[in-house]
Amino acid sequence: MTKIKRQEWKFKYGKANYLRSRFSRTVTIAAIILAAIIAGNTVSAVTSPSPVSLKSVSVPEPDNLGDFVKDKTAAIKLGKALFWDMQVGSDGKTSCASCHFHAGADNRSKNQISPGLLRINADGTENPDTVFDVGGSPNYQLKPGDFPFHKLSNPDDPKTVVSDRNDVSSSQGVFNAKFVSVKPGSAEDEVKSELDPVFNVAGTNVRRVQPRNTPTVINAAFNFRNFWDGRAQNIFNGVNPFGLKDPNASVVKADNPNQLKFVKIRLNNSSLASQALGPPLSSFELSGDGRTFKEIGDKFGRIDNKKSLSKLSLLNLDNSDSLVAPLLSSVVLIENSGQINDIKSLSTQLQNILSIRGTKLPRVLAKKLTRLRPLGKQIVHPQDSVLGAYSRSPQPGLKDKTYDQLIKDAFKPEWWKSNRLIQVDAEGKRTFVNSPDNSSQTNEYTLLEYNFSLFFGLAVQLYESTLIAADTPYDRFLEGNTSALTAQQQRGKGLFEGKALCIGCHSGLELTAASVSSVKKDGRIKRAPFGAKSPEDNGFFNIGVRPVTDDPGLGSNDSLQNSNPLSEARLAQLGKFKDLLGENPPTLDPPLNSSETVFANGAFKAPGLRNVELTAPYFHNGGQATLEQVIDFYNRGGDFGVLPPLNLSPAEKQDLVAFLKGLTDDRVRFDKAPFDHPQLFIPNGHVGNTNYVVNDGTGKATDDTVEIPAVGRSGNGGTPNFLS
Repeated sequence: MTKIKRQEWKFKYGKANYLRSRFSRTVTIAAIILAAIIAGNTVSAVTSPSPVSLKSVSVPEPDNLGDFVKDKTAAIKLGKALFWDMQVGSDGKTSCASCHFHAGADNRSKNQISPGLLRINADGTENPDTVFDVGGSPNYQLKPGDFPFHKLSNPDDPKTVVSDRNDVSSSQGVFNAKFVSVKPGSAEDEVKSELDPVFNVAGTNVRRVQPRNTPTVINAAFNFRNFWDGRAQNIFNGVNPFGLKDPNASVVKADNPNQLKFVKIRLNNSSLASQALGPPLSSFELSGDGRTFKEIGDKFGRIDNKKSLSKLSLLNLDNSDSLVAPLLSSVVLIENSGQINDIKSLSTQLQNILSIRGTKLPRVLAKKLTRLRPLGKQIVHPQDSVLGAYSRSPQPGLKDKTYDQLIKDAFKPEWWKSNRLIQVDAEGKRTFVNSPDNSSQTNEYTLLEYNFSLFFGLAVQLYESTLIAADTPYDRFLEGNTSALTAQQQRGKGLFEGKALCIGCHSGLELTAASVSSVKKDGRIKRAPFGAKSPEDNGFFNIGVRPVTDDPGLGSNDSLQNSNPLSEARLAQLGKFKDLLGENPPTLDPPLNSSETVFANGAFKAPGLRNVELTAPYFHNGGQATLEQVIDFYNRGGDFGVLPPLNLSPAEKQDLVAFLKGLTDDRVRFDKAPFDHPQLFIPNGHVGNTNYVVNDGTGKATDDTVEIPAVGRSGNGGTPNFLS
């Protein structure tokens, strides 16, 4: 047997000297930086003769989308249903929307703390911190006084440290459990609960919390790459987040219903599709440890339970969801690692927590079972802007539809229509067959099930691409309505584009240098406009939120078998840029040197800023609760010696905050179309506190559930902001 660790929140770190070569000095001449920033990053509307706003920016879309999607409207409907459907989660309760229901982000405040699980040593070796500094234990109810996590007696003086905590305010997902199988006709998977050595209260498991803060999905369609560390690639391979970096990713195409072939695909401008394939298999976010996209498809498709499920030693990992499969057509056998409480060392226990192994039981698809109704646990508002015509309100779910049918309505038949099955045997050999062989040593998939990750990723991307917030006071001001921003907000806008240096990272009409248009204009990698002008990935910055050893971010390596850098500048240094990213690296002036320092350690993607008033807590660690705290952070030059101090007056700080509030689209605030949504039930921590929780009889804490009501295109009063 070959034991393979498939990592999600455990990244290998690059060369140790990279860590030691992080930003080693604070840039103190703000005027030099300001001149460089203004020269290269002024918002186009400032100098354009014709007023423009975000409405003038086309939402990026794959050039070859028509090769896959036959009906874009139907694909958006499918994507919205999948995004909000609680049945997608292994627990039958957790959806993508569970962490993205409030302005595209998460406003929950109980059981939302994760300790410093991504911490590393100075030499790059793992050193996860399992101590809860904030609250002392999981299931803590956050309070305004807990923020910021890096406390100062004088918020303008970084030397006046009162306390420092490396915890992360993020989003709760699922309980620690091993995936066993789908239960046909049931939204809840069969899983085996395992004691979680970190996320438990007095020995009872609580829901795990992600080790990075949840960013909004609204306007994320403009990003060239997605996730904080950029690992969701611009090119979508139909299988996982890693694009061309995974040479083994393939889907199956039917030249005709009786003829199948393995094909590699690439869709550009599709980082949202790449991103969408991470959470459904994450043992932190949505999944029992080891589930694959084919099992998700089985929930809504078909499975034959007549095949033996008794041979627990045979566990397989399909290349369609593998990040480490060594051969295109291989299925890798891995050992059952056993229960967590049988593992001797805490280090090994943490490896189990931070990984999502591709383990699953042999199963076969042979006969149709009752399909789960899309959104079968949730009411869909009859005036929903996308799904209203299919609503069964006041009954839950969509009427007269199955996910099979929704996929067939949306996608071209060569990706789902075939009379043949894809059979995988215990040695990893893939064969196209006409019928199951009734052997426990093989698995058979329909074409629709085999390609479920392709459908899921593209449909969710097309839905999220409708979530564009471009009707803000700021956008109306750019269009020529000079009264759209107040006088105070206009002063803040001037500071944003000048003295406060914000435009250096939050450039362009999208207000992020990580956008597709920014990369098209300036290249995927460029030189910093100050100091040694070191190379950096366009749109990724280390601003000194935390020490780089807390979370190396872009400075990590991916979790593929070859473990390549996430940083594209480092890929260029290694001569791997074209092979792994599909194009030649940009030419830098002076040319890139293979030994020079790259700015990547501790760097994270610059987010867009629209609706920032609604999306607290802030930064990749969620360590700031208010916009005022964010402005204080930048004014003092960050917390860990990277940025220049701004020397803003109290009045100027308030002007900046006022401007940031002018970036709110009221359609988002009040859940109006396209930001309306189905009903959702979310866990908001657990009944009890940090010392006591109610065991539900299976070793899991009882959820404290909150209902988010269904809302139609006209919106409602919205949901409250974080800690408000």
